[in-house]
Amino acid sequence: MNVYYNQEGIGDTLLIYIKEINLNNRMVEKSGDIAKIIDKETKEIAGYNLFNASKYVAVNDFKGPVNLTEDLIAELNKALNENGVKETLNPDLSPKFVVGHVTEKEKHPNADKLSVCKVDVGTEVLQIVCGAPNVDSGQYVVVAKVGAVMPSGLVIKDAELRGVASSGMICSAKELDLPDAPAEKGILVLEAGKYEAGQPFSS
Repeated sequence: MNVYYNQEGIGDTLLIYIKEINLNNRMVEKSGDIAKIIDKETKEIAGYNLFNASKYVAVNDFKGPVNLTEDLIAELNKALNENGVKETLNPDLSPKFVVGHVTEKEKHPNADKLSVCKVDVGTEVLQIVCGAPNVDSGQYVVVAKVGAVMPSGLVIKDAELRGVASSGMICSAKELDLPDAPAEKGILVLEAGKYEAGQPFSS
């Protein structure tokens, strides 16, 4: 789940994104200050728009992607309830930017410039297709897990690159919007011995 707020761009509305659906299947149900976006075929909820958001949530520091906390989720669930919505939000609040340990690197079978990596992120080992020329086994790197929102606004999703499944992204300093990021292509390689797989990464 991702939450966005841009008062200058769209007004006092909090956008709650849960899942992507086909635009042709989109149906909206209005209840007070809540617009529920539903897939009319599967009946799955794709998200909510919370209008007059400042009535329910302190939005002063919000601009773009909003950091999810237990307190914010409680406030959003209260807003849903007050507007007659019976569902509750139960998002995964685990860190989406974590340290990963590249345990394996193999050449992509269908693309010369891509590598297929196995990356230990503490709780699981992810398969990530990476196009960086400097990626290698044994490295400690920054991984944007599925659901992460990059500084550019890009949402990381499960993908398939040239026929190979990929879950997450190994990040460069530039993609993380770190100060003094090098101009040349390549992932950010963390200093060995200072990090553990799975620990949260923050710039």
